[in-house]
Amino acid sequence: MKNRRSFITGLKSTVLHSIEIRFLKKYKPWGVILFSRNIKSIEQTKKLTDDIKKIFNDKKYPILIDQEGGRINRLSKFIDTSKFTGEFFGNLYKNNFKKFVTYYKIYIIQTCYLMHILGVNINTVPVLDVRRKKSHNIIGDRAFSANPKIVSKIGDFCIKEFHKNNIGTVVKHIPGHGLAKVDSHKATPLVKDKLKKLNKIDFFSFKNKKSLFAMTAHIIYKDIDRIYTATHSKKIIILIRNKIKFENLLISDDISMKSLRFSIKLNINKAFNAGCNLVLHCNGKYNEMITVAENSPKINDFIIKKTSQFYKILS
Repeated sequence: MKNRRSFITGLKSTVLHSIEIRFLKKYKPWGVILFSRNIKSIEQTKKLTDDIKKIFNDKKYPILIDQEGGRINRLSKFIDTSKFTGEFFGNLYKNNFKKFVTYYKIYIIQTCYLMHILGVNINTVPVLDVRRKKSHNIIGDRAFSANPKIVSKIGDFCIKEFHKNNIGTVVKHIPGHGLAKVDSHKATPLVKDKLKKLNKIDFFSFKNKKSLFAMTAHIIYKDIDRIYTATHSKKIIILIRNKIKFENLLISDDISMKSLRFSIKLNINKAFNAGCNLVLHCNGKYNEMITVAENSPKINDFIIKKTSQFYKILS
């Protein structure tokens, strides 16, 4: 494990191409993330994840997927999750708690069952962004609620149930994406609310979470750091560590998103300098993958320790 580098990479298609095999062997990313473009059938996906794990001689090698449910469904070839949005479960929690527990447990068990069959061991859930009025629909019904206490409690339940089913989780988008008025895939959201209000609402839902991973928001919180997004801000990452009390691995959101206004190389360097532990690169574009790999340091003792804790969840 020690020789791995501090990044997570996407892949181009449904099979490992020879150029990607050489890339994985040479640069040894900490993990791989799969998207719909990588998934055609259960047999094909299982072969792909097996092939990745063989390269590292590691049956527990981190393989992530972004399987929230609702409109974020990378497993759409196998299941229809359109009904099962964050909002759906949030409303159930509020209106019929017993029903919520039953439905959400079954939903998580089924998701984990499918992930195990496919050879995937980390899901980038729960979304702990609090739904806010007048915010961009990039979050929308992905949020559990407009009430931060409900979001926090459902988040705890989600993390616990995924861990029980031997799957890791990634809380997102820390410290809170709910006030974004633009899509961070395309532009940089600017949040103007004061820190006191953010602490009570948007940041509250992330406090004291037991997930071993969290994904940073590519958002500028003007009252804390007028220049940099959370991913690039030492001030915000100190707040995440000291006030929100997140003690585990911080993963950047996709380093190639338009909200980060620098080159890929600078985006990576600034993320690590700010305090991110791992950077995420999703699009599978080989030239960018090389830049990410060559600018990502070897994993340190902290990452090794937290990865070992994650491996214990899998067994």
